[in-house]
Amino acid sequence: MGRHTGEVTVQVNRAGKRKIAVGMTAAPVLAAAFLTGCSSEVTDPPDAAVLISPKNASGSVKPDTPITVKASKGRLQNVTVVSKNGVVEGVLAADGASWQSRWPLDPATSYSVTATAFGTDGQTETAAASFKTIKPKKTTPTTVLFPKPGETVGVGMPIKLHFDKAVTNRAGVERALEVRSTKPVEGAWHWFDSQNVVFRTKDYWPSHTKVRVVGHTTGVRFSKNVYGDKNVDLNFRIGDRIVTKGSARTHHITVKREGQKARRFPVSMGMGGSRKYTTTSGNHLSMEKEYMTIMTSPGIGPGSPGYYSQNVYWTVRISDSGEYLHSAPWSTGSQGNSNVSHGCVNMSPSAARWFNKISHRGDPINITGTSRQLETENGWGYWQLDWKQWVKGSKAKSVTTSSLTGELPKPAAPTTSTTAVKQPVKPMTRETVKS
Repeated sequence: MGRHTGEVTVQVNRAGKRKIAVGMTAAPVLAAAFLTGCSSEVTDPPDAAVLISPKNASGSVKPDTPITVKASKGRLQNVTVVSKNGVVEGVLAADGASWQSRWPLDPATSYSVTATAFGTDGQTETAAASFKTIKPKKTTPTTVLFPKPGETVGVGMPIKLHFDKAVTNRAGVERALEVRSTKPVEGAWHWFDSQNVVFRTKDYWPSHTKVRVVGHTTGVRFSKNVYGDKNVDLNFRIGDRIVTKGSARTHHITVKREGQKARRFPVSMGMGGSRKYTTTSGNHLSMEKEYMTIMTSPGIGPGSPGYYSQNVYWTVRISDSGEYLHSAPWSTGSQGNSNVSHGCVNMSPSAARWFNKISHRGDPINITGTSRQLETENGWGYWQLDWKQWVKGSKAKSVTTSSLTGELPKPAAPTTSTTAVKQPVKPMTRETVKS
């Protein structure tokens, strides 16, 4: 009789209920069932089924593979994904039937997934899985070129990232780049080449906005077999709205602060006669400011006619080709009536000092009235492109910034263009400084 210990008999009645009886032999079991009531009824298997992907894979999952959890005939009640680095963030579909991880996974990392679904029959079903991501053979870092951490910047400030290796998976990289702000704005990334991408807003940032850039670039596939190896986390803030407009024809600039006229100054711009002595017209951004800058003649060496090397004070740079707004006591007689500079915007010492003191990097400075247009990559000439042109350089198209907590925004209206704009990047040098 011992060999029958623990034998299980399962019967299903017409109502769909299962009868389970445990006993020593078949006949005694049935007798016991009727005489002592040792049988019980249990429900059918749950309607809901939980499907997890990837599932139980060791060291073979690529970091850019999304984790997906789906529930059939029910809604997901709970999804928990953890690794040694913490809980994985994900997005639940509106109907509750599916969940997907939000960002790429960490390389060479083990993950555990547990999910529970509530079925249409009122029962719950739980499933679990575990897997490990691969360790990439090649990785590359992401570097923030500007702004600086904690910097207070102007309302036109762009965000520029640099990659040590060429990026072919541009859409994947863009999707991993998150811009958060206290005031929602529409913006887009723009690729100027395979190693540099710039974020710009559609309109200027609202003043006094806090901004955070979170690049979930660890585990992103940049190109074939090349993955990101470090995340980005940058905080900065927008200062007062300071917008300057100037004309080479009226020989004046007007500075507005928070929409109100603050100061108007007489100036002298480029004398012209050649391209290098012509001030560029267009939507500039202030790039840096210094108390003193050594300015040298562009393209003219020591001992040659026209050569100079001069200490110039209260400088605000607006291009890579050597244009500044700066103090020029030698030209005060021309300021307000004629253009005599080598391309810079000459100001009186008092005006230049005031302007330098209030300026941020990223303040818009619009200049008109000359025959030379500012090139998009001559400094930070990104506002030279209208919004349609800017979005053409993005694979993911326009986005709306999320809140500082990371809450997802409503999707921005889609655009139709898919052509990327490629332009060469020109290094900023001091050999082309003008006065």
